[in-house]
Amino acid sequence: MSLSYRGLFIVVVLSFFLGLSGCEQKGTAEKAGEKVDQAAEKVSEKISGAKEAIGEEAEKTGEYMNDAAITAQVKANILRDPLLKVFQINVTTTNGVVTLNGVVDSQQSIDRAMEIARSVKDMKSVENGLVIKGS
Repeated sequence: MSLSYRGLFIVVVLSFFLGLSGCEQKGTAEKAGEKVDQAAEKVSEKISGAKEAIGEEAEKTGEYMNDAAITAQVKANILRDPLLKVFQINVTTTNGVVTLNGVVDSQQSIDRAMEIARSVKDMKSVENGLVIKGS
């Protein structure tokens, strides 16, 4: 009988230790879960930051594309104009502000180039850097 009690005692003790190790594993699992939650939160923050950066870059790209479209339209309209097509007029656009540079033959040519630039959709203002030949 004493062996039966001893066997039962061993089974109870082993069960107790297995139960404790199970509790330890649960604690480890909880810690692992916390670490996963923390990592997920960090990833979420990084994704939010990336979205903001992408949004800013997309906005800059959109502005650049809009400026390029304005410049192309002004240049095309100047080349179509019989008074201006003979002159080399440089056109640049930054944030919707069109800048005209070059040499023309008269104030009338400057006025016409300014008028053409102002007529283009989405431009904000026009800066004149044109000079009259011989002045």
